[in-house]
Amino acid sequence: MNEEFYSVIENIYNKDIRYKEDAYLFVMEALSYSQKKFKRPRHLTGNELLEGIRELLLSKFGPMTLTVLRYWGIRSTEDFGHIVFNLVSNKVLSKTEEDNIETFRDAYDFEEVFDRDYREQLAKKISRMRSG
Repeated sequence: MNEEFYSVIENIYNKDIRYKEDAYLFVMEALSYSQKKFKRPRHLTGNELLEGIRELLLSKFGPMTLTVLRYWGIRSTEDFGHIVFNLVSNKVLSKTEEDNIETFRDAYDFEEVFDRDYREQLAKKISRMRSG
């Protein structure tokens, strides 16, 4: 990312301190990840971005995901929407007529996805390793 981008993120953070600057950097990384995943070099839907965010969080942070999200100030999927729309209002990202914050509201439950589901998947992997 370039200096101009970091300057924009700093300006956003100075106006809206709900989310750490690292959260904005992660959303941009997740956008790139999601564009590759869905083979969409341009615009993604909110749901596609949220799916990419979920996968990338689990891949990067595993059992620490909830801790990282809390540190960044993110408590629900709607917070990712606020980050995206902060980036839109600062002309880092663009939106279509169909894009709105509602898409990001209650898309998935963090405790379920990043704790229970993660632990279940981990238990299955360990079981397969032991039996293999």
